Amino acid sequence: MAKAESAGMGMNKTGIGTAPRLSKEMIESSRTGPVSQGNSGTPADLRAQYIRQGNNVGSVPPPTSMKGVAKSALQALKGEKAIVLIDKLAERLAFERTGTRLYETLIQKAHAIETGNGKVVAGLERICQEELSHFHMLWGCLEKLGADPTVETPSADVSALASQGIPKVLADPRTTLAQCFEAILIAELVDNDAWERLIDLANGFNQTDMVQQFRQALSQEAEHLAFIHGCLTKEINREAGISS
Repeated sequence: MAKAESAGMGMNKTGIGTAPRLSKEMIESSRTGPVSQGNSGTPADLRAQYIRQGNNVGSVPPPTSMKGVAKSALQALKGEKAIVLIDKLAERLAFERTGTRLYETLIQKAHAIETGNGKVVAGLERICQEELSHFHMLWGCLEKLGADPTVETPSADVSALASQGIPKVLADPRTTLAQCFEAILIAELVDNDAWERLIDLANGFNQTDMVQQFRQALSQEAEHLAFIHGCLTKEINREAGISS
């Protein structure tokens, strides 16, 4: 199979159709195999117990400066929780940092495959730089609120866990550009949606300067999404022999 193609004919043995006799034996054994001598509780009961007993995923530390403390206290007096804004700012900061690394990895793959399309590489490099600029901008926003930008907050932790498969796809030497574009498209879809919610949140806290910066970032992210979508479509059509 050519490296530039995502799929090709080969000896794939993951399906049961290639070994009907053995697959029949496997199905039968699953019905008569040994059963654990546990109690009458179900797996769902056990999971429910863990959920009730589990703690939260981390926490958000207090502001690191007196100025930040004063601002957070002021918002709390108004019945608002600035901790939510800090948590979501940290989530986006972590995501943009990861996004920069994702595009660095994708650029390396594009160079290695040598597609001969310099416009694609140039577009990826532009996106990579903009992701990095978003990271620095968010860092400044957190410092403005007196928060520590190096903290991994609960939302940042969960976001990293949810997207940990994407860098694995990009770094895998077996994956093609089409497969990598499809993986990073997931990140861009999440990123665009998250920026919209962050704008609404910052607006609710009357952070007008942040809202303006975030809207500019969202505009760039929309361009990223359109670019990756276009690259993916062209790669799939090329593999299928369809004129785009």
